[in-house]
Amino acid sequence: MAGYPTVRPRRLRRTPAMRRLVVETHVEPSNLILPMFVKEGLTEPRPISSLPGVVQHSRESLRKAAVEAVQAGVGGIMLFGVPTSRDPQGSAGTDPDGILNVAIRDLAAEVGDATVIMSDLCLDEFTSHGHCGLLAADGTVDNDATLEAYATMAVAQASAGAHVLGPSGMMDGQVGVVRRALDEAGFTEVAQLAYAVKYASAFYGPFREAVESALVGDRKSYQQDPGNLREALREVALDVAEGADMVMVKPALPYLDVLTKVAAAVDVPVAAYQVSGEYAMVEAAVANGWLDRDRVILETLTSIRRAGAHLILTYWAVDAARLLRA
Repeated sequence: MAGYPTVRPRRLRRTPAMRRLVVETHVEPSNLILPMFVKEGLTEPRPISSLPGVVQHSRESLRKAAVEAVQAGVGGIMLFGVPTSRDPQGSAGTDPDGILNVAIRDLAAEVGDATVIMSDLCLDEFTSHGHCGLLAADGTVDNDATLEAYATMAVAQASAGAHVLGPSGMMDGQVGVVRRALDEAGFTEVAQLAYAVKYASAFYGPFREAVESALVGDRKSYQQDPGNLREALREVALDVAEGADMVMVKPALPYLDVLTKVAAAVDVPVAAYQVSGEYAMVEAAVANGWLDRDRVILETLTSIRRAGAHLILTYWAVDAARLLRA
């Protein structure tokens, strides 16, 4: 038939200008959150071997890198602290003068409200056993005793100047306990980005090098089973009911189906964490000449946005922001 086909979707892909005009999913620098590590006692940045291009920062290099992120247009910074010593109680995490709280104060002084300063609220970086909570006599994680520590930790981080706290330990009731502690201490404006859906994933390996984790064993008794979706939606509903201002799905790419369901179920902003293993896989393939780094960065971020995330935690935040602006 002359002129067949009459419906030609390729008309809308013909030129770069046409493709820009009709694109359905946009990633903006303001959607991106940069995870950063600060190590107590360092005088210069220390590379993390399993996360090429990512470092443990000194306090000085952290401030400089934060300014760089702000200038790139990144929407926020999620800060993790690495202490020089640990104990079973994770005391360095609740200590107002511990490395994480000191670094929060550094960032608050350096960048103020130019970006959103977020802090990880968990004990795993600070405990000698590497678990996200305090241990009972039988070696299991004591949920309710851990909540008391989280409340203290929350007030310390808010006092240091954090805008958003990220309770990530997957303890039952953590969002509600943190909210009450913040409100009672007068920090009613400090928000929570709840790690509502955090799977017991194999993709966290490089992160554990980054924080020098002391964990032996696993966290399957409190992080979620990778096969469960209904459980994830239940966790999200509980966190929102307890006062979460935003919720997160972690990891991102292996759980895009979960992310889509979560985004459809809640009326608060949804984040996804493109975790260390996702980053490391791509960087390893790029190093071998198998992938185009810039294209893969933007494609993965677009897929996470398309699945329903408004916010994306990614170690590529600054690189991606520059690519997007270019």
